[in-house]
Amino acid sequence: MRIVVAEDSAVLRAGLVELLTLRGHEVVAEVKDGHALRPAVREHRPDVSIVDIRMPPTFTDEGLRAALDLRRENQATPLLLFSQYIETSYAAELLADRAGGVGYLLKDRVADVSDFLDALRRVAAGETVLDPEVVSQLFGATRKTDVLASLTGRERDVLGLMAQGRSNAAIAAHLHLSAGSVEKYVTRLFDKLGLPPSEEDNRRVLAVLRYLQT
Repeated sequence: MRIVVAEDSAVLRAGLVELLTLRGHEVVAEVKDGHALRPAVREHRPDVSIVDIRMPPTFTDEGLRAALDLRRENQATPLLLFSQYIETSYAAELLADRAGGVGYLLKDRVADVSDFLDALRRVAAGETVLDPEVVSQLFGATRKTDVLASLTGRERDVLGLMAQGRSNAAIAAHLHLSAGSVEKYVTRLFDKLGLPPSEEDNRRVLAVLRYLQT
C-alpha cells in the first residue's frame, strides 16, 4: 500500500515508517503536523493515511481537524486515527459520512504488530475499524436512549463487535455462538433500529451510526 504518516513524535514517526517499509509498503510522505497532512494527501492520494490526533502547534485536535477536512473534500480518503486519546465527538463525525474507510486505534492498546497492519489493510479496503475502548465510550454517550433500552445485553455485544468491523463469523467466535445465532441477533438489531433491507446502503454501518447518533 501507499501510505502517508502524520505523527509529531520523530521517534514514533520513524518507527512507523521503518515498520511499514519492512512489510513491503511504500510511505509516500511523512509529516509532523495537520497543516502538512492536507497537501500531502492531496498530492499523493495514498491508499491510507495514519494520523495522530494531537499535533503542533497547539497539540489539541489538529490531526482530527485535518482528517475531517480531507473527508469532507473526498469521502473515499481512507484514514486511520492512531492516538493516545479518545475524542468521541470527532469519531462520531468521521463515522457519520457512512463511506467507511475509517479507523480509530489507541496507541497504548495495540499489542501486536500484525493486528495493527491488519487494521490498516481493512481501513484501506473501505472498512470501519474501531478500538473496543473507543466503541465503549461512544456507546456510553447513548446509554439512556430508547433504542438502547430496547436492546438485550447480547444484542449490544453483537453491535459493539459490528462497530469494530467484525464479520458474523468473527463475532460468533468471539462470543462463542453459532453462526446462525449471530445472524438472528443481527437481523433483530436491524429490525429494532428500523433498517429494512436495501441494495443501496450497508446496514451494518448504518446500524452502528443509528445507535451512536440516537
